[in-house]
Amino acid sequence: MTFASHLSHAFVGSDARSRRQVLYWAITVGLYAVCVLLLVFESRVGVADPAVVSLLVTILVAGTLMFYVPVRMSQRLGLSPSLLAMVQAVFAITSIVASYAAIGPARGATLAILVVVLVFCSFALTPRQSYAMSAFAIVLLGVTMIVMNRLQPERYAAGLEFVHFTLAASMLGAVTFLTGRLSELRNKLKRQRTELAQALARIQEMATRDDLTLLTNRRHMNELLAYEKERHDRKGHALSIALLDIDWFKRVNDAHGHAAGDDVLRAFARQALIAVRNTDVLARWGGEEFLLMLPDTEPQAAAMVLERMRARMAAHEFNAGDVPLRISFSAGLTVARSGEPIADTIARSDAALYAAKAAGRNRVVST
Repeated sequence: MTFASHLSHAFVGSDARSRRQVLYWAITVGLYAVCVLLLVFESRVGVADPAVVSLLVTILVAGTLMFYVPVRMSQRLGLSPSLLAMVQAVFAITSIVASYAAIGPARGATLAILVVVLVFCSFALTPRQSYAMSAFAIVLLGVTMIVMNRLQPERYAAGLEFVHFTLAASMLGAVTFLTGRLSELRNKLKRQRTELAQALARIQEMATRDDLTLLTNRRHMNELLAYEKERHDRKGHALSIALLDIDWFKRVNDAHGHAAGDDVLRAFARQALIAVRNTDVLARWGGEEFLLMLPDTEPQAAAMVLERMRARMAAHEFNAGDVPLRISFSAGLTVARSGEPIADTIARSDAALYAAKAAGRNRVVST
């Protein structure tokens, strides 16, 4: 990273929100600079009091520098963009109206700057907050015009001030209304994007999860198996796979109904997930059959996981309505071989599963 990049990151930050807020602050600095130039110019040509101009310039420069720290550190300080925008807006409006009172003949130029300030407020404020800032600006400007007309009637003539006020109030009102509408549309689009993202997340969840057990479904498990098998072949990591089948599950459906069978499948999935490790993936493979993928796991460690599952199932009381049941499972365990298609690995696991059933069920057979 170059020195310029380091300097840029130090000044504006690296995340998008920080950069955006510092950018708005920098544009505000530019607006203040215009006010300062007008004040200095009016002071030099003798139509503005140098003492008043010096005071306003000092306030503008100090305020500008003072706001940089909370803007740059807003996330660390926990300051919301709307709070920062409102505080800066109050300061900007007050400073610009004060400049209007001090500048004299060129004071009409400050009214345009006032409009720009309210436009920038709309990016961070709600429509109601923007309306409040507009009302504050109009009232403050009106009161200032009245006071200056009373203090310096020859310089702040009532007719001219009425024209200035009418133009300013009309522009501020129109701009605030339009920016408020834009803000509402922006918020609506933001809500729609959020709802779309949530809908896509739900669709993704539905595409990868089994509806009944909420385990990984077969289609997604095939994708995971392909990835892990490619990693196994490339790096030589152990990959163990087990096919599990609930013993005598057809008897549960025949004796208690399919609803009871569904309850048993859901309970089996919950208990199995408790027994496996965080790195293991359990999927519903079909009916009462499940596939367990154990990445980076040698057969001995995989057998221990399956035995822990068997012990948990034996200790858990399943229910078919009000009837307690004891559920066990048979499993066939294999370890993937280098260069072997994953379908062949699963086929060997399936053969081991049938061997476990033939040997009396409620056991794990490795191959």
